[in-house]
Amino acid sequence: MSEFWQTKKLHQMTSAEWESLCDGCGKCCLVKLEDFDTAEIYHTDLACKLLNINACRCSDYKNRQKQVDDCVKLDHKNLESIQWLPDTCAYKLIEQGKPLPDWHHLRTGNREAVHQVLGSVRHFATSEVGVKEHDLEQHIIQWVD
Repeated sequence: MSEFWQTKKLHQMTSAEWESLCDGCGKCCLVKLEDFDTAEIYHTDLACKLLNINACRCSDYKNRQKQVDDCVKLDHKNLESIQWLPDTCAYKLIEQGKPLPDWHHLRTGNREAVHQVLGSVRHFATSEVGVKEHDLEQHIIQWVD
């Protein structure tokens, strides 16, 4: 029997199905810096002030866009334009017609697998709270999927 992510396009999914695709790595909640001359994106080890780093979940998901000016609400319409999502992102994989990874919780039933296998932000991120804007560049990291 095929699962919903194998048979539906992203735009056909219910809200619950869409939300369940998130693997909980937290990488999309890292602070990113953009070079306005080159449009290059630099990832940092700083997590959004709303990210519960240990759980890799937003502490106020429902109101996140009211609290964080540049929080992006991912949907099937803007997915292709968001270049900073990791290659392992389930939304990106499904959009590209690729299968979910073997470790994904929808396949294994284990939400901890992403932290054990992939390496989530739980292992390296710190909160952006208290970091001065002029210190952000000191937190740039090499992105590894």
